[in-house]
Amino acid sequence: MIIRLRNTIESMVGSVGVGGSNPVRVQSMTNTDTADVESTVQQIIELAEAGSELVRFTVKDDSNAEAVPEIKKRVRAAGYTVPLIGDFHYNGHKLLVKHPECARALDKYRINPGNVGVGKQHDANFRTMIEAAVEFGKPVRIGVNGGSLDQALLKELIDEDLAAGSPKGAKMVFLETMVESALRSAKQAREYGMAEDKIILSTKVSEVQEVIHVYRELSKRCNYPLHVGLTEAGMGLKGTVSSSLALGILLNDGIGDTIRVSLTPKPGSSRTEEVEICREILQNIGLRNFTPRVTACPGCGRTTSTLFQELAIDVEKHLKERMKYWTESGYEGVETMKVAVMGCVVNGPGEAKGANIGLSLPGTGEQPSAPVYADGEKVATLKGDAKTIAADFIRMVDDYVQSHYSPKKEATTI
Repeated sequence: MIIRLRNTIESMVGSVGVGGSNPVRVQSMTNTDTADVESTVQQIIELAEAGSELVRFTVKDDSNAEAVPEIKKRVRAAGYTVPLIGDFHYNGHKLLVKHPECARALDKYRINPGNVGVGKQHDANFRTMIEAAVEFGKPVRIGVNGGSLDQALLKELIDEDLAAGSPKGAKMVFLETMVESALRSAKQAREYGMAEDKIILSTKVSEVQEVIHVYRELSKRCNYPLHVGLTEAGMGLKGTVSSSLALGILLNDGIGDTIRVSLTPKPGSSRTEEVEICREILQNIGLRNFTPRVTACPGCGRTTSTLFQELAIDVEKHLKERMKYWTESGYEGVETMKVAVMGCVVNGPGEAKGANIGLSLPGTGEQPSAPVYADGEKVATLKGDAKTIAADFIRMVDDYVQSHYSPKKEATTI
């Protein structure tokens, strides 16, 4: 069982609670031109449908800021309450003042202290953005990024380290600057009138060991909710593995209140993959349940048939398609169900018995029959061709859900 390291301050982002006793939330970001209202709304809805509980998008110029109220209007009109977060860099202090309807429509602002200006202008610009958030009652995420770190602060800490006579080394000072930038910015925000429960922090870099280090340090030194992720995870397998490692280790430590997998999608591919990975991480580490889990063996020389592979895919697809109906219809607990589709007698019966409902398909040289187990007991033996066995098992899974998770009907008296 994972226990949170600390009682984080609870923040409300729109209708979604973050930190404190709230579950770890899944966040994502659009990659459309925000000024293209139709495309942006479509992608926000797509991400929300996939399970993103907060969606961020770029607000980089006047055209973006002008589009925000209409985006909010259309998303809400479509029936989606997902909080909308404006991502500001370089000119957020100007846009939030010039476009108050944008400032009002957003549910949260993301501010990067590394690029709001330099010297005295840095403090003035940062203050303008914080005061806008205070005026409109919005929370802020102070998001420090390794690639856009405050260079003045970095120089200050390098000089301090050298003056101390025991240099930590450039890398360690760099990582310390990440943490210090977040903490100092939070302190400034409080001085400018921001309530403690309106602040969320992040310190993102792209290397797994570095992101683990900075978040462990940050979590020791503050009680704010933390948004966790790699700045750029990369593409495909590399991005998935590095994100899973970093997030898995930190979440296992009890660190993190919102998470994002910053995956580089293939051109034209869906943005929802990063949401799906976040949900898989949370479900597999035991923090949340979203959809029934399918256990399937990898296959070996005993499983020359592709039936178990095809059936596992079909069952998983069926469960995902039915999940929305089950959730909306009040099938409480179905998301915790475990289904097993195994390929031979070696581990098949054992895994099938250990699942809520499981099937052990015949391997090479085995009897052409497939025993089905429910709650540890053998309940049926399926026979026939691949298509028949698949249809029969999926029907049995549906029956299991109906008998174990369907809403309890109140008894009536005559």
